[in-house]
Amino acid sequence: MATRRLPPLRALEAFMRTVRLGSARAAAEEIGLSPSALSRRISNLEEFVGKKLFTRARQSMQLTDEGQAFYETVNPHFEALARAVESQSENISLLRLHLGVLPLFGSQRLFPRLGELRKRHPLLHIDIDTGPHLEDRVGDTLDAAIILSRGPGRGLHAVRLDHNMVHAICNLDMAQMIGSEVDKEILAKQTFLIHNEFPESFEAWKRALNIEDLEPAAIDHYDSGQLMLAAAGQGLGIAIMHDDHMRRADDNRLTDLFGVEVESPYSYWFVCKPTALEERPVRLFHDWLVSAGL
Repeated sequence: MATRRLPPLRALEAFMRTVRLGSARAAAEEIGLSPSALSRRISNLEEFVGKKLFTRARQSMQLTDEGQAFYETVNPHFEALARAVESQSENISLLRLHLGVLPLFGSQRLFPRLGELRKRHPLLHIDIDTGPHLEDRVGDTLDAAIILSRGPGRGLHAVRLDHNMVHAICNLDMAQMIGSEVDKEILAKQTFLIHNEFPESFEAWKRALNIEDLEPAAIDHYDSGQLMLAAAGQGLGIAIMHDDHMRRADDNRLTDLFGVEVESPYSYWFVCKPTALEERPVRLFHDWLVSAGL
């Protein structure tokens, strides 16, 4: 039986990473190539399949219709090949990842999806750390972390996981008492709940409502987003948090005060040292996280 000609696997990897990350530059950084070298690999794949997979304009690359169809057809088999090789190379010992995670992200977004990761990589196990100063400990006590930040420091490989809106979250009774119109005198009599590490969210919310000089009756500080939501549900104050947090909490006691959308200064990021991507536990988790769209 004739042996089928295989596609250039490095070129295929370059293509898959470019599609998954949505950026040729990010894909090149991940693989450790220059952008021009990555482009050459993809050109080799295009020559092999005889199709134009990307359109190139200036420094951006966009999938063509044929490229999208190629990705949707090949991706399941690419994943199956990766799992097959992994199953043969991991039969001796476990792979262990030391991951820093904020508790609210862990409970709302990560843990509900970890079953998918376990099925894909059954020998990958994760030690979870929810302690403080996660970013500072990456590369020391942590292999990687998921942080909420204005932007990670230099020297880290970083993938932005979302863009958020700040909302004022309180229980329904409090919202009814405050009313649907912004009244600074009423707001000045309220208690606001602010996370210790994200004070700029409150400032951004006040600016958007043109009440920068608002001085509430009290500001209660928390180091846990989960407890902030619980406190807001109990009517203990107005929690300044992301809309995503309230939606995922699915607590019918809570509502969004005034319905004002304010862009958050903070986003969730996956961070690790660039060299850590060469370690299989970090690489496997990173690739799954990006493809899962958490």
